[in-house]
Amino acid sequence: MFRLSAIAAILAASCSFVAIADQFQVKASSSIAPTADTLVLLVSPDQLNANPQLEAISKQENFSAAHGKTLNWLAPASPYSQYQRVLLLGTGDSAKLTPYQASLLGATAARSLKGSAANTIQLDASLIKTPIGQAELLAQISHGVNLASYTFSRYHSNKQPPKVRQLHLLSAEQAATEQRLAQLAALSEGVALARDLTNEPANGIYPETFAKQALELRKLGAKVTVLDEKALEKAGLGAILAVGRGSARPPRLVIVHWEGSKQAPLALIGKGITFDTGGYNLKTQADSILRMTSDMAGAAAVLGTMHTLAKQKAPVNVVGLMALAENMISDRAYLPGDVITAGNGKTIEIINTDAEGRLVMADALYYAETNFKPRAMVDIATLTGSKVGALGSYYAGIFSKDDNLVAQLTQAGEKTQEKLWRLPMTDEMLPELKSRIADLRNTGSSTGASTAALFLQQFVKDTPFAHLDIAGNALSSGNRGLQTEGATGYGVRLLTEWVLTAE
Repeated sequence: MFRLSAIAAILAASCSFVAIADQFQVKASSSIAPTADTLVLLVSPDQLNANPQLEAISKQENFSAAHGKTLNWLAPASPYSQYQRVLLLGTGDSAKLTPYQASLLGATAARSLKGSAANTIQLDASLIKTPIGQAELLAQISHGVNLASYTFSRYHSNKQPPKVRQLHLLSAEQAATEQRLAQLAALSEGVALARDLTNEPANGIYPETFAKQALELRKLGAKVTVLDEKALEKAGLGAILAVGRGSARPPRLVIVHWEGSKQAPLALIGKGITFDTGGYNLKTQADSILRMTSDMAGAAAVLGTMHTLAKQKAPVNVVGLMALAENMISDRAYLPGDVITAGNGKTIEIINTDAEGRLVMADALYYAETNFKPRAMVDIATLTGSKVGALGSYYAGIFSKDDNLVAQLTQAGEKTQEKLWRLPMTDEMLPELKSRIADLRNTGSSTGASTAALFLQQFVKDTPFAHLDIAGNALSSGNRGLQTEGATGYGVRLLTEWVLTAE
């Protein structure tokens, strides 16, 4: 018989326990949890061969311990094993295990235990030797558990209270593990916040209610400023005002500043079209307009990132600007052919009222550069359908003239697997934005994603700038990887990683 409790007892002699859970009850213990009914044991292929009991089980059950592969069974409690359920979770070659792959293990464990009767779970990764270290391994596993356990059930009338479980993590590096767990718990909260905001329907999230959510970050020590309609008019931000003019719910510009250092700030700018009808260039496909509750996913990603950094008390100086408006049809709405004046004084001929995201972000970019003098600016937006045609949901598009900034963001994307692919943005495309009656037109004539990025570049002077087009990345059609069906929170992990590692 494979005596799992005997192995756990030996490990406990040199290890202590820490626990983490956003959706799980936190409990710390210096000994094996006496009420644990389930054991999740991480194993690698070489450990299968080194342990006769594990090798016998793996051959009998055809279990290779490849990354993400599982083997579970029910066993009666006995003097030899206190666990009623055992889940073997394969790591693959543990010498090549990355933080992201560790988080995927947590997601796999969460989905494997979904619907089970397990109340107290003992997770044992002590047999795994990996270059990322035990603290990072365990923290990333818990991060994956939290992200894969996310649900949005606010509007279900028959919703059941969440099942409260205890997750115990065995660690020989308790202090380091607890510190890293807290950092990644804050990141999980940031992703969940972005998902919540993006999942909300338009009658739940609109400029005013989004701004109220942002004000909650004051409790974490962030400075939050909300520019209402009068303040936007005073600041001369005519582009965002034009887009929001057709709605009874007026636009807002939300500014969240986390000043964790005295270095010149980084600026994050998010598109926050809380619903996009297309305006008088009305969207006519039912499935397309239904997804437009997610047209504020960029702003949600910025707010989720700012929440993460404030909760972590990160030693960085970052300002996040969220340009919020509803693009509606009414007797006040802006029209195709109108000429509007942006905050920097440039005039814009409206060729298409459904190219509204770049308008609100143009004012936000100008405002950020003018008022905060950032050392770099990155915007994030569900901006163009042409980006989806080029990259689908496999990559977000990155557009920039700054090679160093592209390299930094691309590296952050690789580490978090919120991957970026560089697309062109060159001045040879500028003639496409030339207007007969104004300084600019708000759409190009051929290269949709690239000319949209180039349009935004016209509202930045000398600051290093990158545009991230996340159209196609904001929603998931199913549960896979760290994502759950619905909003993904795409960009929070990427932007947090970039901010914390930026030069």
